[in-house]
Amino acid sequence: MTSRRFKIVSSILICLFLFINSSNAQDTSSDKHIEVALRMIGHQILLSAEDSTSRVLPIVKENNQYRIQFESELVFDPEYLVSTVNRIVKETGITKNYIVEMVHCETTDVIYSFEMTNLAKSDIIPCQGRVQPKSCYNLVFTILEVGDINDEPNLGVYSIIGLFLLVFSTTLFLWKRSNTRNNNPNLIPLGAYYFDKQNTELIIDHQKIELTSKEADLLLLLYNAANTTVERDVILNIVWGDEGDYIGRTVDVFISKLRKKLEFDSKVKIVNVRGVGYKLVMDV
Repeated sequence: MTSRRFKIVSSILICLFLFINSSNAQDTSSDKHIEVALRMIGHQILLSAEDSTSRVLPIVKENNQYRIQFESELVFDPEYLVSTVNRIVKETGITKNYIVEMVHCETTDVIYSFEMTNLAKSDIIPCQGRVQPKSCYNLVFTILEVGDINDEPNLGVYSIIGLFLLVFSTTLFLWKRSNTRNNNPNLIPLGAYYFDKQNTELIIDHQKIELTSKEADLLLLLYNAANTTVERDVILNIVWGDEGDYIGRTVDVFISKLRKKLEFDSKVKIVNVRGVGYKLVMDV
């Protein structure tokens, strides 16, 4: 039973490990999604500058900040920049709270910037009518920590905590159940089973298998002589005594019934020793 408890707890821990890995994979997928959206923005900015040949360079990420770099110098229209960024961000759903900055490559001065959040009256957009001169610019896109993507709560942390609690509670439950059984003198460990000699039943996992009084007496006799052959006459004398309500094949019939009820654990076997009797074979 200890091995069974170990397997259950191990399975839960494996699920927890896979969940954490899955969460990490989702984070990576989210980054890729954001980068694709930002490259779309970069592409539109180049087209608005009548540049259809220059490349948008690889996106550089630092924490929650993404930097779009361009291969060539460009000119940008702030009004077009605001509308383009807002449209693509909305279409791709990457966030609802962000700051956009157009930064000069050499001086690192912020030439133009604006802020968008999903809070009422919090959109900060400066004058948009001044077209900026042709130069080397980087677009810095910062995702704010006000709310999550699509306003959906991030349940990853809570799910991990829940799984840890599940592992703990399952282990505690199995430990308590094991202690309860180990302290009960009427419960006999029998491979994967527990043999309840008082209630004449076998217990495996959550299943209870009823035994007749004779089946219980026979099983207890074989258990007490585990891995040792018990002669047929001894079995008849101890289990049936002077009752006289048996025939020649009575022992064989009851042995067959016990084998059927012990079939869930292949390591517990009742072996026929031809011409002598029967033997319960198990690890003791």
